[in-house]
Amino acid sequence: MKQTINTSWNGNMQFDALVGDHHVIMDASAEVGGSNAGARPKALMLASLAGCTGMDVISILKKMRIEPKTFNIIIEAELTEEHPKHYSGMHLIYEFSGEGLDEEKLKKAIDLSQDRYCGVSAVYRKAMPLTYEVRILG
Repeated sequence: MKQTINTSWNGNMQFDALVGDHHVIMDASAEVGGSNAGARPKALMLASLAGCTGMDVISILKKMRIEPKTFNIIIEAELTEEHPKHYSGMHLIYEFSGEGLDEEKLKKAIDLSQDRYCGVSAVYRKAMPLTYEVRILG
């Protein structure tokens, strides 16, 4: 299956990517010639990973009849100092809250996402270490 994304230059450092029916605006900070009107492309890599694994985890938990009250994913990424600057590792923090959450079942859902279903994780894992932790709040 082939996917195509059309990205148009809006002037200065701003680009508009049409992703399906949605516009994703990317821009640089004012210090490097942008106007800070959109997300940075590398940061969107983190958002893509969070969205991909998050959707997997929720889908798997629903099949387990587990529905957290809240679910949040924080990604900490190490950026290299030299050019081309890229991420050298990512750590995902899966935060859940709710009644009667079983940490082992949460970890099973995350492992299934990371090892089997999340295509973003699969690609990133080829380039750098990915680690995670689970936090149950409250």
